[in-house]
Amino acid sequence: LNGEIEALKQALQNEKSAAVAENAEEMSKLNARINVLHEKLKAEEYKNEANGIASQEKVAKLEAQIREGQKERRRMHNVIQELRGNVRVFARIRPYLPGDGVDDDTEPFVVPKSETTLRLIDENSVKEKYNFSFDRVFGPSIGQEAVFTEVSEFVQSALDGYNVCLFSYGQTGSGKTHTMQGSGNGQMRGLIPRAIEQVGQYKNELERDGWEYDMQVSFVEIYNETIRDLLRDEEFDDSKHEVKIGPDGRRYVSDINMVPLEPTDSEAVEAVMRQAAKYRSVGSTDMNAQSSRSHSVFTLHLTALHPRNRQALRGTLNLCDLAGSERLDRSKATGHRAKEAMAINKSLSALTDVFAAIGKKQSHIPFRNSKLTYLLQPSLSGDGKTLMLVNLSPTEKSTQESLCSLRFASQVNKCELGKAKRSLEEVDEEDAASISSGMSGKVSRASSKPKGSMKSPAARTTSRVGGATKKPTARKR
Repeated sequence: LNGEIEALKQALQNEKSAAVAENAEEMSKLNARINVLHEKLKAEEYKNEANGIASQEKVAKLEAQIREGQKERRRMHNVIQELRGNVRVFARIRPYLPGDGVDDDTEPFVVPKSETTLRLIDENSVKEKYNFSFDRVFGPSIGQEAVFTEVSEFVQSALDGYNVCLFSYGQTGSGKTHTMQGSGNGQMRGLIPRAIEQVGQYKNELERDGWEYDMQVSFVEIYNETIRDLLRDEEFDDSKHEVKIGPDGRRYVSDINMVPLEPTDSEAVEAVMRQAAKYRSVGSTDMNAQSSRSHSVFTLHLTALHPRNRQALRGTLNLCDLAGSERLDRSKATGHRAKEAMAINKSLSALTDVFAAIGKKQSHIPFRNSKLTYLLQPSLSGDGKTLMLVNLSPTEKSTQESLCSLRFASQVNKCELGKAKRSLEEVDEEDAASISSGMSGKVSRASSKPKGSMKSPAARTTSRVGGATKKPTARKR
């Protein structure tokens, strides 16, 4: 019987792989067709310039064909994602660092075996070897750009109106914050600034199709089960922030700064990252001199309107840098640091429980057991798309924490969220005018009164002009 089950599993996997390959081939053909149409359009424009003859009808027809091709490409993109699964898990092994105190020729204890498999060697268990398989495995030599290339398709889905969440998970000192935020403006940039850059490029493409986009960002941390605004104006702020659900059923965090952001403005993006890093809770433990003591959640809130088609959509992109799991006997945390560690481990256990319940297809999913899971429920439920990137340290002393991380990641990899739902709505003329007015650059703080059929989360909004911060009058919810 087990043999038959395995044979059926293999046959199903082969069919799935064939479907993915078939759809990828179809997308490749569509891209080629779009490129040919682009070339024809250019040739027609050059011809018109040379002859002085306006061929507007033909140009308009070619442009319409291009738009249709791009629309079909986006549809195929999401079909391929659904075939691959709306919950995906990647693993990344960091290289040895000077602080690890090992010789140059020391062999790592976590080793990539292929693009999808890795092996952990546990010296404490008579050199027992554990093998794991994920959607993608990145070895120590793989840079930030290559990692982002693999996750970029999830970022694109947010602009198409989906709830998307990317987690960076792992023990303290495994490289989570480096993966998510990185440093500087060059090759060391992390997933967050690269994601914003990609959003800007894709946004420009969609605007040529007639879409109008409004984008705002929020950046919060969850510290000891308390939500803090990392984009707040003052270092010390006693404001209480809670996860709430608005009249439209959408989840939001109360009374936080929502910063309008043009994704192609690299200086504005860097300013947001610096501001958040300044207020992020960090501390020193025996495991990491700069240990994040909180979960941070960067959210890109997208609202779009297509006036001609009278369509509106909303998408959210959550990029989460989770605090590192740690054992108190290793981190040597005491007093206040020990309290932080217990809060971190408790919330990570709540995240584990959520994925365990999803994996078992239980009717009740314990999202409310922590602020983190409650905030991210729309992305972790059947409506969203989720990617977990588990980060691993190669050191011998980290093997037990790495084994726990890998086992959890394997559990997540077995989960299925079902088909993600796109937040695309038909709107009437009045609602379209209301949405367009709210996207005119003067972004006001949303009140509890519904405004059109697309509503923004309640928050204080700030706009940055010429490096200065300008706060419009805001109403508290």
